[in-house]
Amino acid sequence: MSSPESSQTGASQRKLLKIGIVVFLILSTLLVAINRDKLDVGWFRALGYPGIFLMAALGSSTVLLPIPHLAFTFTMGTVLNPWLTGLSAGAGDALGEITGYMAGYAVEDIADRSALYVKLERWMRRNGDLTIFVLSLFPVPFFDLAAMAGGIVGYPLWRFMLATWAGKTIKGIVAAWMGACGIPWFTNLVKTR
Repeated sequence: MSSPESSQTGASQRKLLKIGIVVFLILSTLLVAINRDKLDVGWFRALGYPGIFLMAALGSSTVLLPIPHLAFTFTMGTVLNPWLTGLSAGAGDALGEITGYMAGYAVEDIADRSALYVKLERWMRRNGDLTIFVLSLFPVPFFDLAAMAGGIVGYPLWRFMLATWAGKTIKGIVAAWMGACGIPWFTNLVKTR
């Protein structure tokens, strides 16, 4: 049987962990934002598929401050296998989105338990997989809000990751194939004029 002191210690440790997560997310987002123009895209390109994975993970890990890594995936689709490029980008993108989920998890204790919260929680419990999947298909920055909502309402992380990975991978494959087909087509069009 646990004593009240041990349960208070556990609650204090969870609160410290959540505060640490918020501080880490804020600092890492600021660090990336400050150094955004110093990112060496050539270095990522030289790494091949791991570079695509890293660029996508970095690009989606900044909460509400997007880095246009989809353009990198588009371009790399012309250089490398578009299927593997899209798979690498999708996996990195999904991994990076954990930051949005963790931001929501970190503020879960202080989330307003209003009628809106209750509706959001009900929506996520009923339609969470589909909502996360559909939103992850599109290159929009408000996916972070869905990720945070998942963390706030305690949506299972493995389900969040699976739905995010599926959508982000499809998006990455489409972007890579658009690059593989579109850039050569456009180059040929310009050459003939």
